[in-house]
Amino acid sequence: MSDPQEPKRLPRLIRFEIAPKSIFTIILTGLALWMLGQMAAILVVILCSLILAGTLNPFVGWLEARPLKRVWAVSLVFGVGALLMGLIGLLVFPPLLDQLSHLVGSLPAIQGKLARMLEGHLLTAPIAGIVRNFTATKAATSANANSVIAISLSVIEVVGYTASVVVLAIYFISDFERMRGLLYALTPRRYHLRLARILLNLEPIVGGYMRGQVITSLAISIFTFALLYFCGVPNALALAAFAGLTDVIPFIGGLLATAPCVVAAFSRGTGIATIVLLAMVGYQEFESRVLVPKVYGRALRLPSAAIIVALLVGGKLGGIVGALLALPLAAAVQMFIEELRLDLPGDDTDNSALKQRDAKAERAYAKQSAGASPEEAGSVAIRIADQVRESDGVDPKKLPKAAR
Repeated sequence: MSDPQEPKRLPRLIRFEIAPKSIFTIILTGLALWMLGQMAAILVVILCSLILAGTLNPFVGWLEARPLKRVWAVSLVFGVGALLMGLIGLLVFPPLLDQLSHLVGSLPAIQGKLARMLEGHLLTAPIAGIVRNFTATKAATSANANSVIAISLSVIEVVGYTASVVVLAIYFISDFERMRGLLYALTPRRYHLRLARILLNLEPIVGGYMRGQVITSLAISIFTFALLYFCGVPNALALAAFAGLTDVIPFIGGLLATAPCVVAAFSRGTGIATIVLLAMVGYQEFESRVLVPKVYGRALRLPSAAIIVALLVGGKLGGIVGALLALPLAAAVQMFIEELRLDLPGDDTDNSALKQRDAKAERAYAKQSAGASPEEAGSVAIRIADQVRESDGVDPKKLPKAAR
């Protein structure tokens, strides 16, 4: 029992006070995040244009060294690119549309053959009736006008964003020196040398990603053409080119490439269609499990597990666009951590020697860039960063011209 003479304790009050500055900071952070969400599409367009500019800028620099004026070099590079895309379109789409029209005409025969094949097995016999009674006209009429309009608007939006990416990339490459000077003007002088190291590493990352994409697209095109050619499937070249184009789309690219190949293979019989299906599925597994980690891991210096995780996270957060940008972004984040000398919680690596070298280089930069304009200061920072890379065993002559 408690002592009746003991004074009664009053309940303790706990007060939480938030300073007006903290409230203002929270509001500004929320507004910034909201604006980023609203501008997500614009940021993706800018990022894609930077990737395209980083990919094509080495070719422009190579033409400039021949010599050729930059405006003519940019025009030649983008003109050749447009010509190649037009040739690919002429190669792929007319035969593919012809193939599709042929398939639409032969769909009843293929449908009946598939239904008879399903009837021959006890487990699939109940599905045979559904396949036999299915008509494409019923499926087509089930779509309403609103969905057709929505799809049309989406296509127009994608075309507009694609054109914006190309135009922005042209501006970035044409006025590269001024854009780089603006970037250095917006960055405090004490961070210029770090910025130079990051810019030196961005072009190899972008170039490695694009080279990896070209390798995987060529690989699936060659495999698809060889498979369809030896199986006697018509229009093998057009279908192989279509497979190479769809390979740039993560996750669903394989399905888009496989479906028309299998449907076209039905004209040669159910056995050939089954072989094509199994071969395409097997190659997709090989590409996703072996080829992609090997190619991109070597080009982007990413572990195989990090590549798969980055693709999954990018696809979950940003859909197809997120998966497309996941690998270069992951490689860029890793490069930022290395070049900014950030100490991770589980990393006990001694970076004292690197930090001392960086401090010495920054003192040299501060002395050489005193009183210089942003463009001149950027050139000095790039030159000193080149010298540091050369001391590490990296030959600056192998770097892109724009980075030197």
